Amino acid sequence: MLPSPMTSNAAPVGTDFDRAMMQRCITLAKQAAGKTAPNPLVGAVVVQDQNIIGEGFHPGAGQPHAEVFALREAGTAAKGATLYVSLEPCNHHGRTPPCSQAVVKAGIAKVVVGMVDPNPLVAGGGLKTLTDAGIEVVTGVEEAACRALNAGFIWRMLHQRPLGILKYAMTLDGKIATTTGHSAWITHQETRNQVYDLRSQCDAVVVGGNTVRLDNPYLTTHGTADHNPLRIVVSQTLTLPRDRHLWDVTAAPTVVLTQATANPEMQAFLQQRRVEVVHLDPVSPEGVMQYLYDRGCLQVLWECGGTLAAAAIASGSIQKVMAFIAPKIIGGQGAPTPVGNLGLTLMDEAIALENVQLQSIGHDFLLTGDLPNLKE
Repeated sequence: MLPSPMTSNAAPVGTDFDRAMMQRCITLAKQAAGKTAPNPLVGAVVVQDQNIIGEGFHPGAGQPHAEVFALREAGTAAKGATLYVSLEPCNHHGRTPPCSQAVVKAGIAKVVVGMVDPNPLVAGGGLKTLTDAGIEVVTGVEEAACRALNAGFIWRMLHQRPLGILKYAMTLDGKIATTTGHSAWITHQETRNQVYDLRSQCDAVVVGGNTVRLDNPYLTTHGTADHNPLRIVVSQTLTLPRDRHLWDVTAAPTVVLTQATANPEMQAFLQQRRVEVVHLDPVSPEGVMQYLYDRGCLQVLWECGGTLAAAAIASGSIQKVMAFIAPKIIGGQGAPTPVGNLGLTLMDEAIALENVQLQSIGHDFLLTGDLPNLKE
């Protein structure tokens, strides 16, 4: 299952003001969505007498953490103030010094934390440094929202893999294209804009060879955001057309994952176009996710066809499904569907999604749900 907040009937942690400040931290953190990998999204706010005197967010790996920016802005006024931060301050030397020590040095009197860091290098150590210094510490304020903010980071820390999200658009009768393969457009522009926003929050987007051949996608945010994900093409044979949008890397980088012996002429062509060609043995969803983990990815969006989607689900490479549904009927016995053969023959073998949510997007609908951990 996806990492999720603890559910209980207990009263919310903190005061209304505490929760408002933590929501401000989350809003700040989201400004760097898709840009911080392998680091988490973090926002911080310094408050004195219920007035914000400093705030900041972590813009990316190797740059100062959110607490540092907030404390810099607060300056000497931080002494005796309260620091709100969406994730436990770090307590180890990485590319930057420990934030917990910076908080102590600034003279902060109280720290309100959204969630404990799942990183074993932190995992409560930052909180201990603060309490040992006599600082009052409150944890778990808006924890559910803080965990949702960093679902990819949490999954990476717990499982040493990026979080896999399967996204597809389909008609009401479960088709992702007509019998001729035509698929533009199933959903409306408002829905497609939400997909572009989703891409901007992910570190990589994955498609297979059939999607490249049939759809000729761009896999970018189409100018709606300043971040495009790494575009990944998975192909066993590399029998792909040369006139595809993905081979233009001026908008976003493209990586092709294939076998070492696959189509040497196409490999040479791609390398001339500055497309990165990486050899995997075997070429599998597990290999793709291992490769992307090694590259530091937190969240990976799978926008592939049914065959690759089925393999990714069966291998445990997908944790979340996002199905954009258009209230249209296309029919067609041979029309492709979002997920290929999983080898299931009985209805009680069907994989039931958990934590299901349904929302309306203009003329369309979005159904989201978590897959159970199929590899347990």
